[in-house]
Amino acid sequence: MRILGIDTATSVASAAVIEDGKLIAEQFHPSHGSESDATLARGKSNHAEIILPLIESVLAKADISLADISGLAVSVGPGSFTGVRIGLSTVKGLAYGWDVPVVGVSTLLANAARVENFDGLVCSLLDARKNEVYAALFSRTEMDLTRLMEDVVVPVDAVVKRIQTLARAASCLFIGDGVRMYEKKLLGALGNGVRLCAGGSCLSVAASVARLGGDRLRSSKGDELAALAPVYLRPPEAETRRNNQT
Repeated sequence: MRILGIDTATSVASAAVIEDGKLIAEQFHPSHGSESDATLARGKSNHAEIILPLIESVLAKADISLADISGLAVSVGPGSFTGVRIGLSTVKGLAYGWDVPVVGVSTLLANAARVENFDGLVCSLLDARKNEVYAALFSRTEMDLTRLMEDVVVPVDAVVKRIQTLARAASCLFIGDGVRMYEKKLLGALGNGVRLCAGGSCLSVAASVARLGGDRLRSSKGDELAALAPVYLRPPEAETRRNNQT
């Protein structure tokens, strides 16, 4: 089973092809290793302009075409509101055109699933701006990832307080672009035992999306396209402004 995974919800857009659980190819924009620059320049990179070329590039790298794909998987948020919409609309267009099943995957879950060779607490942390983060907490043991906290959007202090109540808090691994933004606060509150990873040395989010999507597609027909919707966790800016004006 070949799965094409797509992520445009995070600061680094990515596409990846997984075949029977094995990574065949992945592509990033900006290029892999420049995640720190992408985080600082978020909003300047137009995922809408690069996602189709990125998909074409990863398919060429894998030496396959869309006709060879068994299913599609896409990160549905939380993350960049615009990015989430771009990813969903792109995947829905491909699914209608090629008649393949689609699975939506939590961006925070996929981000946490990038972690390998680590046992302990994993906190998926993405910058949500407005002095908040998108966060979810997991326990990782060998190949199992168990969710301990649902996806939330909160100040980073609230995440720290939740982690402090758990055993093994001092050895928690944080991953995502929120790490760079709140590095000093995390180390100050939890000590130098915590591990911080902005994500540049890991698999792409799209690769994790593809793997998680493939796991689901092996036991289901995928999600209903009409019901597949963005996960924002808070109202979009435009909706907030409209409510404030009424």
